[in-house]
Amino acid sequence: MKGNYMSIWKKQFSLDTLNQSSVNTLVEHLGIEYSGFDDTSLSAVMPVDARTHQPLGMLHGGASVVLAETLGSLAANMCVDEHHYCVGLDINANHVRGVRSGLVKGRAEPVHIGTTTQVWQIEISDEHGRLVCTSRLTMAVMKHKKKD
Repeated sequence: MKGNYMSIWKKQFSLDTLNQSSVNTLVEHLGIEYSGFDDTSLSAVMPVDARTHQPLGMLHGGASVVLAETLGSLAANMCVDEHHYCVGLDINANHVRGVRSGLVKGRAEPVHIGTTTQVWQIEISDEHGRLVCTSRLTMAVMKHKKKD
């Protein structure tokens, strides 16, 4: 989203609370750690190692997609009030550079934050800032069912 925006976040959070939410999940297993946020984006890093390699010894495209969906999904859920939640509808990814070791960094930014859908752009880069993967995630905004 371009322009002069105040914070998009509707929920309070810290990097510690975000990283705690990953305990005993695929996110923790792959070594993904939330590393930063500002008023309109959320970032995380992921190691490129045996957990995230494909058989040729490079970063697995599926691992990049996990990083992208992790960032976009969590960011989307932080942009809705307590009466709503977000679930993934569609994700695509273009893998543009191979990485064999080190860390990759993902950054999610909103393209659209609506009342029924959200669209997020996630860019993943290597330690030299070179683009590794670009991904777009579409989320459905759902309303929690009332408890009887």
